[in-house]
Amino acid sequence: MSFHSTAAQLVTLAAEGEERGGHHNSLNPAITGGSALVILLLLLWITTRFNRDR
Repeated sequence: MSFHSTAAQLVTLAAEGEERGGHHNSLNPAITGGSALVILLLLLWITTRFNRDR
């Protein structure tokens, strides 16, 4: 499979996704964003706990 045929398939898949709205029904933006925020805050907390050399 060449690069051009793979790229063409990806472009076709992306175009089909845009026609249907481009969003998956099970992905709630509030839950996704909230989860990302919680994970980032947890990583920040872990990083600051291990950085005791100040």
